[in-house]
Amino acid sequence: MDIVSRIKERLGHLRQSEQAVAQLILADLQFAASASISDLADKANVSHASITRLAKALGCSNVRDMKLQLAQSLAVGERFINENTTQREDIPAIYKAIHDILDINAGLIKQADVEQAAQYIANSRHSLIFGVGGGSSVVAQECHNRLFRLDILSNAYSDPVMMRMTAASVDVSDVVVMLSLTGCARDLIDTARIAKEYGAKVIAICPQSELADLATIHLPIKTNESDYIFTPSTARYAMLAAVDVLASEVAILTQKKSREKLRRIKHELDQYRQGPDRAPIGD
Repeated sequence: MDIVSRIKERLGHLRQSEQAVAQLILADLQFAASASISDLADKANVSHASITRLAKALGCSNVRDMKLQLAQSLAVGERFINENTTQREDIPAIYKAIHDILDINAGLIKQADVEQAAQYIANSRHSLIFGVGGGSSVVAQECHNRLFRLDILSNAYSDPVMMRMTAASVDVSDVVVMLSLTGCARDLIDTARIAKEYGAKVIAICPQSELADLATIHLPIKTNESDYIFTPSTARYAMLAAVDVLASEVAILTQKKSREKLRRIKHELDQYRQGPDRAPIGD
């Protein structure tokens, strides 16, 4: 448990003097992480011993360790710690944030890179799609949904063990598509190395990062996180757009064989849904 959570959990069980210091820390984490023990004691109006006892009560080895952990919690960002009431963003603001992230990303992917990536996928024996975490794992499944209807043999995985196993099964005729909003996920970096060792082409849709550097082809995206923490990250729209760019190029390359598969899928869906002719393929 991180130190801010420990302070909140144990606040009611601390001595009065220790509570004073704990409340000071929660009220001004920036000050508490950088202040000397004397400054903390003076501002909380307690003794040095009270601060030392608080550090021990929080499971820290000493005051220095407590301050180090406070600094680490502070690195997460003040917007996640500040408990002031936040006003909701209105609906147009949410749509604007989505438009903004798409505008930021609109010119990042080079046509030559997406054409080469699509060529690898179109010619592949098997395309694996990897993504971990709440956003990337969902987009990995969506990427699979885009590709199978184009007659591309593909599978999406988010389980780290399955990713390693399937990465170890590839050969030179296979492609692995890596999806990440950070490019820092160790499971993706490790499986990218495994896949490359066995000869697969690695396509990374992610920001500039270690994962991007490992890729055979990097299709870049950028994130733009705001201070408003209560709306889901808009970055996933940038990733979805990049997947659509890639899938659209694959569709052009495979149109002779994919057109019939798309027709059959549309026919079966129309029979199933009994909906309008222009309904999306696969809602």
